[in-house]
Amino acid sequence: MENNKNAGKLPENAYRELGPNESYEPIMPAGSKPKEVTPYSVSLGLLMTVIFSAAAAYLGLKVGQVFEAAIPIAILAVGLGTVMRKKNMLGQNVIIQSIGACSGVIVAGAIFTLPALYILGLEASFMQIFLSSFIGGCLGILLLIPFRKYFVKDMHGKYPFPEATATTEVLVTGENAGKQMKLLAVSGLVGGLYDFIIGTFGWWTENVSTRIAEWGTALADKYKVLFKVNTGAAVLGLGYIIGLPYATIICAGSFLVWFVIVPMIGYFAPGMEHAVGETNLLISQMTPEQIFSNYARPLGIGGIAMAGIIGILRSAGIIGQAVKLAATEIGGKRAKVETGVPRTQLDLSMKTISMGVLIALIATVLFFQFNVLFNWGYTFVAVAIVFIIAFLFTTVAANAIAIVGSNPVSGMTLMTLLLTSMVLVAVGVNGKQGTTAAMIIGGVVCTALSTAGGFITDLKIGYWLGTTPKNQEKWKFLGVLVASVTVAGVMMVLNKTYGFTGQNALVAPQANAMAAVIQPLMEGGQTPWILYIVGAVLALILTAIGVPALPFALGMFIPLQLNVPLLIGGLVSWFVSTRSKDAALNKMRKERGTLIASGFIAGGALMGVVSAILKYFNFDAYATAWNASNGAEWLAIGMYVLIIGYFIFDSLRGKKE
Repeated sequence: MENNKNAGKLPENAYRELGPNESYEPIMPAGSKPKEVTPYSVSLGLLMTVIFSAAAAYLGLKVGQVFEAAIPIAILAVGLGTVMRKKNMLGQNVIIQSIGACSGVIVAGAIFTLPALYILGLEASFMQIFLSSFIGGCLGILLLIPFRKYFVKDMHGKYPFPEATATTEVLVTGENAGKQMKLLAVSGLVGGLYDFIIGTFGWWTENVSTRIAEWGTALADKYKVLFKVNTGAAVLGLGYIIGLPYATIICAGSFLVWFVIVPMIGYFAPGMEHAVGETNLLISQMTPEQIFSNYARPLGIGGIAMAGIIGILRSAGIIGQAVKLAATEIGGKRAKVETGVPRTQLDLSMKTISMGVLIALIATVLFFQFNVLFNWGYTFVAVAIVFIIAFLFTTVAANAIAIVGSNPVSGMTLMTLLLTSMVLVAVGVNGKQGTTAAMIIGGVVCTALSTAGGFITDLKIGYWLGTTPKNQEKWKFLGVLVASVTVAGVMMVLNKTYGFTGQNALVAPQANAMAAVIQPLMEGGQTPWILYIVGAVLALILTAIGVPALPFALGMFIPLQLNVPLLIGGLVSWFVSTRSKDAALNKMRKERGTLIASGFIAGGALMGVVSAILKYFNFDAYATAWNASNGAEWLAIGMYVLIIGYFIFDSLRGKKE
């Protein structure tokens, strides 16, 4: 039996600190024997991993935001179990969610760094992408397990765990799962079909700009003022999930660049010459997009870098605690084998973890030696960097997720890349070999930290519900393996079909920023340091006045057409959640909208991957001539208004239960 007196709801003391002599008893108590690892739970978890890895990789490379798949996966797991009339599913659903959640964390680790190799003209092989993701993911799991008891049990009620809380509530209150799954499926179908038509057939344009009118073309040519918006469903849904406050900050950075900096450069420096591609152009001859790429975007790079550094400095206290905690664990004070450990506190043994770390160490040495550096001395230096930084920052990532629900992994990775580059140059590794090595090292570390941060969420969910940690830990490795294979394949397909450089390339903002900062350190050459510095100073000013610097800087870096839909989605979220004077009804409507947005994101992103695969195999049904016409752009406006209207209408259908 897996039910007890708390079945259907969490115990009263689930979210608060425990009093003296008080203990927490999960829904599935330690003395029960719930179904957890079954062929059904493992296979469905792996299917979720493949689907959401592909979707997250596409959307993350397109707009620089990796959506969290935990809640949609939990809804699908509970809903499918309900539809199939399966019993005793709570333990199995935790395993499904835990395996499936590998998708987002592996994707974040890969896309923040590895596309930089393509951006810098260096080919990344399938094995390089796969192994850096897989080794990093395994390291993140292994290094976090010794701290599981501290974060999820000893600190009970002291950390809010926002994402784990929301996912746990979905898994516990499963009576509405059938309705939720149906809504998720329908919205996924609508958003997926909408984006599939754009990407595969081109019946209407993906982007609409003010150039659609003569006055807009004149504004762009003479005054360098241009407005653009992406009409895709996935990006619209992402804006809803992000919410109006955060989306407003992102767009504020974008509007500063496109409506202030770019026109000012066009007005005050029309005669200045700049190399664009293989030709030299005057500013007056450049399009707003070219001015943005060459002058404004580096400001965003500087801001992103400084925001990362600020995040690390703010985490200094946490890093100190992490080192102390790690030393305690390694010293054996907390790692002693306890007799009679209850099922709900049973981890992989320290012997198994130590053996796993040793295997990971050997695999990293072989990978770096025979696939990246080809020099034993350089290899051992690189491996030392990976293990020291991953070890020190693992609990930083876990702390961040436990407290605020977001992982400052990009900032920690940028610091890793800077440190790695300086060390490698000091020992004699530079040029293209050094750049490749730095990026792959960064990829391993980034994936390790991303996985560790995400895994603490899974373990907290398991603690609240009463699953066996050892089962989550063992099967997480298989999820990481499948996610790594999927991400490597999808990234290579996207590189061939869209690329990461050029007019219609995928944005990959974090990877672009890291490539721009690291390349001069490794290969020399000119770099717009003054623009980076100005962007960094702006980030410091924003921080001083209380404005989050990272989203603002991302807005400065990501093209305008991908930022505006975030604001539109945020406005939809605000609109549907404020139409009634009944707060409970507003909440229901917003939650319904969240499900629709999740469907748009998953469906649109997955169909984007399908479109890329079809292009990869030379399938061409694209209406090229029509898509280039004004008619396709006007149709895009009409279709975009239509899907926004559907979004609002269906969200407002939410009713109190």
